Amino acid sequence: MTTTLQGRTILMSGGSRGIGLAIALRAAADGANVALLAKTDQPHPALEGTIHTAAAEIEAAGGKALPVVGDVRSEESVREAVAATVERFGGIDIVVNNASAVDVSPARELPMKKYDLMQEVNTRGTYLLTAAAIEHLERAENPHVLTMSPPLNLDPKWFGPHTAYSISKYGMSMVTLGLAEELREAGIAVNSLWPRTIIATAAIRNVLGGEAAMARARDPRIMGDAAHAILTRPAREATGTFFVDDEVLAEAGITDLSVYGGSPETLQPDIFLD
Repeated sequence: MTTTLQGRTILMSGGSRGIGLAIALRAAADGANVALLAKTDQPHPALEGTIHTAAAEIEAAGGKALPVVGDVRSEESVREAVAATVERFGGIDIVVNNASAVDVSPARELPMKKYDLMQEVNTRGTYLLTAAAIEHLERAENPHVLTMSPPLNLDPKWFGPHTAYSISKYGMSMVTLGLAEELREAGIAVNSLWPRTIIATAAIRNVLGGEAAMARARDPRIMGDAAHAILTRPAREATGTFFVDDEVLAEAGITDLSVYGGSPETLQPDIFLD
């Protein structure tokens, strides 16, 4: 069992804020290298932080950061980010597919532009970033791919309210399932991680419920700690697995989750989990 990410290089999509930044900061505390491929180059009125403020936080936490301004929907951007990461840090040990677009509108209200955005960022972006890094992951000592997507569940209740969003998130999970099998012999672990409860992110505040929902959410650090527990495991120990944050932490011996905020009576369960 590896207990640290010191010296390991992570290439992450997104990461300017929220869950991605929490994962990056936890890795940085070990002394990891973190390359971020993200679009937020300038401050946004509705979004806290930029790729540059995230890089500064990573450096302050003890890691080394490489901000790469780009778009995970663009093959050119992704391949440039892979090349820049390898040039700066000498390789890639871990890919974290964190970037995600969300719109939970029903079909009669959802513009096709939003449908296309979710499929391109979520499913296509996950596939593209992972595929572009495979040749470098194959040379890594303990290679991991970790995607922020839910366990596969074909219960219609998870499709009816927001078919387009569900397709895109389950598409990410299908990438996990398929690439885990394809890369099994190469010893590359490909897994997904999903939160038991909603997490206090910009998406929750701006799209899914405002401040009332934020009060029922856990701190993103729970996902950072859960991701760390997964990424420090031997890669051949588990692949094609759909992890849930509290279960990962319980397996690591952490059962008191009060540090992440909320109480069992007020926390709101996340979607896609029965």
